[in-house]
Amino acid sequence: MLKISIIDGYIDEPTCLGIPPYISPYPRYIAGSILDFNDKANISYFTIDQIRNNIKNLDFISRTNIVITIAGTSVPGRYLSGYPASPNELVSIMKNLKKPIKILCGPAAKHGFGMTGGKKTKDTDFIKDFFDLIIKGDEEIVISQLINSNINLEAIDPNECRKNASIIRNYAIKGANIVKKHPNFPDYIITEIETYKGCPRSIVGGCSFCSEPFKGPPNFRPSKDVIDEIKALYENGIRHFRIGNQPCIFSYMSKDADKEEFPKPNPEALEKLFKGIRKVAPDLKTLHIDNANPGILSRYPNECKKIAKTIIKYHTPGDVAAFGVESVDPLVIEKNNLKASSEEVLSAIKLLNEVGSKRGINGMPELLPGINFVFGLEGETKKTYEENYFFLKKILDENLLIRRINLRQIITIPGTKMYNIGSKIISKNKHLFKKFKRKIKEEIEKPMLKKLIPFETVLKEVYTEKHNGKLTYARQVGSYPILIGIPGVLDLKKFLDVKIVDYGYRSITGVPFPLDINIAQMETLISIPGIGQKRALRIFANRPFKNKEQLIDCLDDIDVTKKFLNFVNINQ
Repeated sequence: MLKISIIDGYIDEPTCLGIPPYISPYPRYIAGSILDFNDKANISYFTIDQIRNNIKNLDFISRTNIVITIAGTSVPGRYLSGYPASPNELVSIMKNLKKPIKILCGPAAKHGFGMTGGKKTKDTDFIKDFFDLIIKGDEEIVISQLINSNINLEAIDPNECRKNASIIRNYAIKGANIVKKHPNFPDYIITEIETYKGCPRSIVGGCSFCSEPFKGPPNFRPSKDVIDEIKALYENGIRHFRIGNQPCIFSYMSKDADKEEFPKPNPEALEKLFKGIRKVAPDLKTLHIDNANPGILSRYPNECKKIAKTIIKYHTPGDVAAFGVESVDPLVIEKNNLKASSEEVLSAIKLLNEVGSKRGINGMPELLPGINFVFGLEGETKKTYEENYFFLKKILDENLLIRRINLRQIITIPGTKMYNIGSKIISKNKHLFKKFKRKIKEEIEKPMLKKLIPFETVLKEVYTEKHNGKLTYARQVGSYPILIGIPGVLDLKKFLDVKIVDYGYRSITGVPFPLDINIAQMETLISIPGIGQKRALRIFANRPFKNKEQLIDCLDDIDVTKKFLNFVNINQ
């Protein structure tokens, strides 16, 4: 029997995320391409964290016929639930695997290893001796060829790509069951869903730093294929979905997408897609989107407003349309062929605020924009930072909401215009970037958070992920969830509701709601406004409370007690 192991080293690309709690399409498509030819194949799946945490997993992997490693980040990020595999880590793993054929795929194979923002990718030359095959084409197609050729490495083309989007239909469906092997399954895993590959702006070269134009013009997956893939995932226990693996969800099935840089949106296609998803996955818990081109929203407001309303009709609240703004400096926009002016971005932000700012049942606004800025681009000067700041300040002053502000330095990728420039501009403006980040945190992000999630807002279905001293980190499931610090050491991998009590720069503080006063931890009680250490000690000394009257008698200030009662539940 053919035995194959897939090692998920996690990926992060401009249009695709595969770092926990996300699982990218890569392992699912790869598994499906194998099963499509040989449904008896024994496929094992391990995340890099499972190998880090239990080295014995390598003993199992060493006895398989083929090891397929997925790895690579081409955009910088910060992660809570997992960290991408490094090239040195992969070398350490691969050099101890003697028997299997070793294959590398993913962004690392195509573009090299993106180590950190502000630096070029690291070429795969130094790692190539540890792999028998490095796939620069479409992984599922090349691996399908390999399996069909009876594992003859000489008979395949590692650069082979899809002929069309429909060719992966069976792979996406048959590979759906691989999700059951993910350590986060079933409660805290989000499947990243692809609707199309390629970028409309590839016909004009695309943004100077981006790898998406390499994929050519859009090749749309039929809505039936996407819906049937989601049906298969749903039947395998998945309840969290993000339609995120595309440059712009508003451009799905756009007319003339292979001829126009900014093609006219197709609202009917989005209605068909989202309605179909809800029909096959009626009890899903998360349905979110990701990328959106503000240039499309500003040019076609009527169509995009209709699409936004469709998304809100079928999705779950807390959704984010991530705008790749990159910069609002006209010189930087011109030199890097960016997708929208500051006026166009502001127009797109207003559109989504108008349609999506209403608060949903989970405590979050329905659908808001996120903004990505990139630094180190050609033409960047001190003026660039000033213009970006005043743009964000204008948004805040006009009482518009932004779900997130992402500030990052580029990872320069071979083949892009910015690769030849490299990190020169980043090095030159290093002090400006640090100062800008600090200023945005203090003057924009914290005030924005207070508007976005007002004091005492209840956020529902928050998942506890990690301890940091006597603090528990938790997040809702979805696109770019807010990090919530809960004072106290709570059980991990649990869902609970929290009420917000304080604000950081990019995170908030919440307490379990309703709080059981008779079992609440000291750190939790202290964090509630008006309580403090002395009153928390008094509560501890007088527990258990049988009713509210006993609690009122215990505390010394009736106004403080009344406010405190908004947080607590008394259960003996």
